[in-house]
Amino acid sequence: MLGRAKKVTATKDDTILLDGGGEKSSIKAACDQLREEIKIATSDYDRSKLQECLTKLSGCVAVLKIGGASEVEVSEKKDRVTDALNATKAAVEDGIVPGGGIALLHASSALAEVKSSLETFHQQLGLGIVEKTLKVPAKTIADNAGVEGSVVVEKILESGDPNFGYDAAADRYSDLTKWGIIDPLKVVCTALVDAASVASLITTSEAVVVEAPEDKKSAPGGAGGYPGGMKDMDYALWQQQHTCSCGHQKYTIDAFLGFAVRFMESHSQGT
Repeated sequence: MLGRAKKVTATKDDTILLDGGGEKSSIKAACDQLREEIKIATSDYDRSKLQECLTKLSGCVAVLKIGGASEVEVSEKKDRVTDALNATKAAVEDGIVPGGGIALLHASSALAEVKSSLETFHQQLGLGIVEKTLKVPAKTIADNAGVEGSVVVEKILESGDPNFGYDAAADRYSDLTKWGIIDPLKVVCTALVDAASVASLITTSEAVVVEAPEDKKSAPGGAGGYPGGMKDMDYALWQQQHTCSCGHQKYTIDAFLGFAVRFMESHSQGT
């Protein structure tokens, strides 16, 4: 028994306790027990339910009421809130990295150092594809903001600061973490893993159905200059709809698929 409550309202869906009068020591002990059970939980469902119980028992509960002028507006706001909540949970679970695609961008620099140690040509080719793909999110964000993405990528890499990046909304270079431009690490890693999985599936397929490519010229340097005469990432023909709130997952999948399709075409033509 944890204590007493002045008022209890129970329905088939909810139970609301008001003016709780429980002993703090007993409640703390129950919370500690739930935390231990969360650590040893083997399924995501059990872990989620235990976390929900812990949240309610510790009093960390908030009710968000979303309104709008129309049903469409309310639905759109609810989707934004859901994305924000999921991103926050992911950030609490695994931490955060600077946003704007610069975490992947700096990861590509680390891969460049590993490339020389690989033994076979195919390993070097595969690592080169991943290396150039990691530059695409930052480049695409800059391109969508109306600036030259290749120039932005080069400037970020030259800075050497892991938090330095391009703020597309304000059209400025700054410390992105200082301005709250961050991504949950789990979201970034999931985007990369999913992109690699889909791209590997495409490379083993005999045929794919894609949209007609647009012949666009990209500036040299930065994320351009792909191996085998590959075009800019506008050639990422298959637009996957797995988009997270930050957009990185979509950009990364598009990049992998663009390389995979071009790789198959070049080899089918004997080049």
